Amino acid sequence: MKKNHFALKIGALFALCLVVVVVFLTYNTYGNWDFALKLRGKKILAFIFVALATSVSTIAFQTITRNQFLTPGILGLDNLYIMIQTLLFFFVGGIKMLSQESIWMFIANVGLMTILSVLFISFFMDKVTGNLFLLLMVGMISGTLFSSISTFIQVLMDPNEYDLLQGRLFASFSNVNSNYLMVAAAIIIVSVVVLWFVAPELDIMHIGRDHAVNLGISVNRLQTLCLFCISLLTGTATALVGPTVFLGFIVVTISYRLFATYQHKKLFIGSFLLGILLLVGGQFLVEQIFQWSTTISTVIQFVGGIFFLGKILSERKKV
Repeated sequence: MKKNHFALKIGALFALCLVVVVVFLTYNTYGNWDFALKLRGKKILAFIFVALATSVSTIAFQTITRNQFLTPGILGLDNLYIMIQTLLFFFVGGIKMLSQESIWMFIANVGLMTILSVLFISFFMDKVTGNLFLLLMVGMISGTLFSSISTFIQVLMDPNEYDLLQGRLFASFSNVNSNYLMVAAAIIIVSVVVLWFVAPELDIMHIGRDHAVNLGISVNRLQTLCLFCISLLTGTATALVGPTVFLGFIVVTISYRLFATYQHKKLFIGSFLLGILLLVGGQFLVEQIFQWSTTISTVIQFVGGIFFLGKILSERKKV
């Protein structure tokens, strides 16, 4: 019975996503199908891969940290990306950075962020194992530290280069480079496939580290593998469209409530579809219905902040 309920929910979500995507591609095109499909199709691909990377990485991260309040973004990885970009623009030069943009530069950005974030998270995971509130505090303080370093460097920058940097840092689904999209898709798909194969072990991790060790799971190996994939997914999504801190938190929290299961494969599929629905539907409302000048990422940050505070208050009432 529960399996049928899951299939019904997934079917309904898939149908909603299909409707929203078709409406987004065809609404208000005035017969210019080729131009509209080429322009909007690129956005749809960006939405799909960002939704996939963000939702899967957030679920895996919450399982290995055993805390449903945490996301790679809340732990300061987006601020780490901003700090890396700020340092590169400051020391290399904004015009030179933008003029030398290439696939290799994109891969180097993802690789640098992956290596730094794996080292950073692994170091603190070892120090604060069993104390997730301390991990949360360390993550937020680290995010503030990265942000402070970025702000300090930005104050010293030439105003023209500062403007170029701001254009790079704001999350944007409108100016996705199609050359990077294929590379990002390959990295995201490979990382998601790896996490899909270790999903049964993540199911066992759900009942606790000690139980997982007793059941024969190599927890340290699993954590390292997951952290590497999570960092690749987060770094690729961020390098592709910019920081989107609360996107994963929103879709994953709704997935837990909607599907009420510990099975990661089901959660991966459900949160992925919810991510597409949120991004494409939100972009359609912002761009075509309300015609706001702001971006969908700004709306997600605003709604996500309220959503996060609401979850903290609701969980506090249960204590």
